[in-house]
Amino acid sequence: MNEQQDLLDYQSLNKKIVCVTGGNGFIGKKLIEKLSKTGCCIRAITRKKNAIFPSNVNVFIGDLTDANLSLTKFIEDCDILYHCAGETNYKQQMSLLHIDGTKKLIQAVENEFKLTKKKLHWIQLSSCGAYGPPNNCDVEIKRTITETSETSPTNEYEITKTKSDEMVIETSNNNFEYTILRPSNVIGPSMTNQSIYKLIQLVNSGYFFFIGKKDAISTYVHVDDVVQALMIISCNPNSKNEIFNISYDCSWEDLLKKISYLLNVKMLPVRIPFKFIQIPAKLIKLTFGKFVNVPRLDPFAYRTKYSTKKIESFLNFKFSKPMPDSIEDLIK
Repeated sequence: MNEQQDLLDYQSLNKKIVCVTGGNGFIGKKLIEKLSKTGCCIRAITRKKNAIFPSNVNVFIGDLTDANLSLTKFIEDCDILYHCAGETNYKQQMSLLHIDGTKKLIQAVENEFKLTKKKLHWIQLSSCGAYGPPNNCDVEIKRTITETSETSPTNEYEITKTKSDEMVIETSNNNFEYTILRPSNVIGPSMTNQSIYKLIQLVNSGYFFFIGKKDAISTYVHVDDVVQALMIISCNPNSKNEIFNISYDCSWEDLLKKISYLLNVKMLPVRIPFKFIQIPAKLIKLTFGKFVNVPRLDPFAYRTKYSTKKIESFLNFKFSKPMPDSIEDLIK
């Protein structure tokens, strides 16, 4: 799809007021770049005073964790609200942003509705982490996650993000309409999470070996596809009051072979059963975890798939950056 046709598909956004939290983040920045070409009026809220946005973006400096922050002007007459703000690094800030910050945003939206009786469309960027990992007793169990699967978050990020989703759904009522988008592991050239780059470096070293069963699944999705989904959601009424998962799952085997091919590096012809490496890995983490960042090995053994049938059928969504081919964007 060329850019001209792409923008025609979003012409319904023309002249609408679109508000974005987390506009300076990995996904939020790409989203604003796309929105800035549609003719909508964009408001972005960010903590960073030196953040750079397209010239047609109205920037609000503020922190959603600030108890004294007023969101009245930010939300005023808003048509579409993208809540993309997220904290992935500092555990102590996660609840403040994902729960308290969302609560503050909900209150501002409710106050605006009382004044105008105008319903906005709240589009929440969430995470497939809401469904949690497989049972620790059997990380290699096969499972397929859909939007109706039970949520079972385990770490602070997943727990607080899931609580944020629940708050949005529970308080929407007659005040606003919502859509929850849950991506898996989002990748792209400007990503701040270094885990995928460390994996590429490990393959490049020539010392990588496979862990677990041959049909283990990697769950990544390119940032361009996440942004495309966010855009489509804002233009398609079928998205309202729904949850959508988005992931382009492929086997670890295919992904790692693609990486080694692009790097022109051979991988070790070795595969170690996960149960043989699980206990030593835990011992290393317990012993050295305070001093060095010991990477998690269990995701290399997961056999979890995130179904995208719903977003494809409800919204006619089509992936433009399939895995494992799009890993080339990071290696470049």
